[in-house]
Formats: sequence, structure tokens, C-alpha cells
Amino acid sequence: MQSTTFGALAEPSRLKIVELLRAGPLSVGEIAERLEIRQPQVSKHLRVLGDSGIVTGEALARQRIYRLEAAPFEEIGRWAESFAQLWESRLDSLGDFLESMTERDKP
Repeated sequence: MQSTTFGALAEPSRLKIVELLRAGPLSVGEIAERLEIRQPQVSKHLRVLGDSGIVTGEALARQRIYRLEAAPFEEIGRWAESFAQLWESRLDSLGDFLESMTERDKP
């Protein structure tokens, strides 16, 4: 798990950009317009997202079109899944404990 991925997503404007790109590729201008921030700021955020592998951009005529890359999100999913297994085990243990307490309190 790359800490740069979480670092890039931690900034609210970058997270909003990722949310926008979930619907499909957009140009820098479209992103700036939808988020109501200036293009230079959007470009800086996209550079950070690109450096962390979250987005890629390609030139199309005079625009640069950005899209999300699946790999970082698949990695986050696998990482989060590892915690789900941990919590399932803990919740099972809690369930067993509560059941034993109920059994003990029965006359």
C-alpha cells in the first residue's frame, strides 16, 4: 500500500477531483469549471494525483484529458478487505462471549 496514494487523496480538492472523474474522463477546464477553482490550481492537484498513479492524462488536441487509474483503488480495496477479516474474527469472538454470558445467566 503506497502512502502517497492516501496522501494524495487526503486533500479535499483532490478527493473532489477523483469523485468527478469517477463518472468519466474530463479536461482540466471541465474540472476547474465544475469545482469552481482556477485551472492552475486544478493542474497542481492533477500533478499530485498523477505522480501517485491515481490519474493519467493524455493530450487531445489543445486539451489534456484526465482519467482515473483502477490499480490504486484495487490496492485500497484489498487493504481495506484485510481489516474486514480482522473485524469478522473479533466480532465472532464477541458473539461467542455474549452467548456464553447468556447461557451462564439462564436458570
